[in-house]
Amino acid sequence: MSTPIETAPAAPVVPEGHVAIEIDGTPLFAPKGSMIIHAADKAGIPIPRFCYHEKLPIAANCRMCLVDAEMGGRPMPKPQPACATPVADGMKIFTRNDKALKAQRNVMEFLLINHPLDCPICDQGGECELQDLSIGYGRSVSRFAERKRTVADEDMGPLVATEMTRCIQCTRCVRFTAEVAGTYELGGMQRGENLQIGTFDGKPLTTELSGNVIDVCPVGALTNKVFRFRARPWELIAKESLGYHDALGSNLFLHVRRGDVLRTVPRDNEAVNECWLSDRDRYSHQGLYAQDRATKPIIRVGEGDEPSAFREASWDEALAKAAEILSAHRGDDLGVLAHPATSNEEGALLARLADALGTGNLDHRIAQHDLSDGAVAEPFAMSVADIEKAGTIVIVGSNLRHEVPLLHQRVYKAVKRGAAVHTINPVDFDVTFKTASKTIVPPSQMASALAALHVNENAKQPGVVVIVGAVAENSIHAASIRNAASTFAAANGASLCRIPQGANAVGLARAGVLPTARDAQAMLADPRKAYLVYGIEPGLDFADQARALKALGAAQVVAFSQFACRSTRRVADVIVPIGALPEIDATLTNLDGLDQRTSVGGKSPGEARPGWRVLRALGAQMNAAGFDFTDLAGLRASLASRAVSVSASAAQQQTGLPPSNESLELAVSPAIYRVDAVTRRAAALQGHPLNAGPRIVLHSADAAAASLAAGAMAKVDNGVGAATLQVVVDDRVARGVAWVESGYGPTAALGAGRVRVAGVA
Repeated sequence: MSTPIETAPAAPVVPEGHVAIEIDGTPLFAPKGSMIIHAADKAGIPIPRFCYHEKLPIAANCRMCLVDAEMGGRPMPKPQPACATPVADGMKIFTRNDKALKAQRNVMEFLLINHPLDCPICDQGGECELQDLSIGYGRSVSRFAERKRTVADEDMGPLVATEMTRCIQCTRCVRFTAEVAGTYELGGMQRGENLQIGTFDGKPLTTELSGNVIDVCPVGALTNKVFRFRARPWELIAKESLGYHDALGSNLFLHVRRGDVLRTVPRDNEAVNECWLSDRDRYSHQGLYAQDRATKPIIRVGEGDEPSAFREASWDEALAKAAEILSAHRGDDLGVLAHPATSNEEGALLARLADALGTGNLDHRIAQHDLSDGAVAEPFAMSVADIEKAGTIVIVGSNLRHEVPLLHQRVYKAVKRGAAVHTINPVDFDVTFKTASKTIVPPSQMASALAALHVNENAKQPGVVVIVGAVAENSIHAASIRNAASTFAAANGASLCRIPQGANAVGLARAGVLPTARDAQAMLADPRKAYLVYGIEPGLDFADQARALKALGAAQVVAFSQFACRSTRRVADVIVPIGALPEIDATLTNLDGLDQRTSVGGKSPGEARPGWRVLRALGAQMNAAGFDFTDLAGLRASLASRAVSVSASAAQQQTGLPPSNESLELAVSPAIYRVDAVTRRAAALQGHPLNAGPRIVLHSADAAAASLAAGAMAKVDNGVGAATLQVVVDDRVARGVAWVESGYGPTAALGAGRVRVAGVA
């Protein structure tokens, strides 16, 4: 009997573009040009590190990731930094042998030489990378007997606290402000043992993404100034939630203790916000605890907006009063207005309630002047994640950096990849990237400027995207700009991305929170006898505050509100307290058309209840169809996209000043930290340098024509409302344009259109 011939197992085939390596005896394939640390991370092999961060450029500063390596059976003469050493075919890497461990422990000893021994009082304690690694790699006794180095702290503003003596010069924060935020605000100064990380000019951080330096800091050098010393990490419960101050819907965690939201941190989602968070989403939770939160149902008993004009009521009494008002004004006599950040569940119930009451006067587009084309929010034609890969980007009518900070950051990434950006705006707004062209014209000329823009044929190949923002969408020329954008996109094979005006504008459009009769502007221009307003701060959220307050003030109003503020008390007959988004289970639809869910985070104050529960109780009391579910799961099971045919409204009436040589076109952009009721009440955000305050910005030629100097006070009149504002002179504003930011009381009366500007006598 013959002996079978044994054959050696076939060697595995190395994939194209890869090399064969070995880490701690484990054979691996790694992409050519990648670093050792990339291969180790992918294989789940831990390598200690401080300066390395997967979203930041490699610096190789800390040397904590030193490993031992062999090439061709010969050991390399000294340990190699895993973050900065490329893999090579046949390389063998050892992360835990004596040579590697000795190198790592020596680096840790050097890092701790000057580090203060303040772990018990450090606010980073419990979630500090240095603290964690020092347990495994540090010595039990320090051999360093000399005096430790100290570094003076620097005031970086109201959001980020500093203890720079703790800094280990990993430069993560420096690389973040340079390579992600694009503001280059932090850097290393002096050399050797005198090296310090800080701002070059000693001023606060001005990037709208500054809170992310807290996340990337591996020690307690940069911490959250709002959260500092309020709790320890192990006391907090993490709740999944969403950002609701722009349409991106950033994924985040709310850190909650005993029902109070104490901190907000990012939740990784590469398709939406990666691992970053805007300061607006990170710090807005402060506004949830404002003194004017609505905590109990109240009913009007007198005139005016003072608290004495209302009395507290039970839920049964308040709902009965609300049902009485709504039942008495069915059909065309009733208008229903919802804030565009209202959740899908609440929006669907508002649509059902409007149906039950026989009214087609239902809308969420409360900040838009020109709805003459029947436009509604639509998902982006190109996903946010793909925008950073586009070859040509056209931005029309948007202060993008303030409007959607992390979309601006995606554009910045696209520019670093070689994209050409063209902007058409009434103001040369601040951006952190170089533009291929800027066209600064009055709002009335933006449509024609877009039509005249030429995109090189070669540039069309990598992809063209058109982003239309709030300055355009909320102007009185919005319909013509939208038409020009659509025409431009069709002619150039471009993806049209109109930024939804509200965190859930896309979802509310799908849920049918849209008019079959009068739209938002029409039901305020021709006042109804009663209104249901949902989640709205009447004095600041409408496109035309003067018109809105006049219409609401003359009608009976049922207000579902998170805040019992003065403007709500001014118009409401019943105020029903509802929970804010961080306090409820909800679904929002972001600008990519992605449905995202939140869970209950903080506890609603007092007797406030989730809005869907209150609407269910109200609908049941009125015997309305579609309110027989018992829980949120039952409600969601009954939801479906509701097709609503939205007809174009009548052409917008010009209620302000007619065009003349004496009047200026008004350009209005949302103030970054005044976009809704919650952000307006976040104290830290209101103290931020980007929160410039109410003002009017004029071109120097227009200021001179009106005999106005910088810093002077001017009376601004649009023929309907007036405001007194401080003058700022800036030639970044187009000739013939007056620029103001919305969200402030003094600018609320101006609406849009044209204004006359004169000095205050």
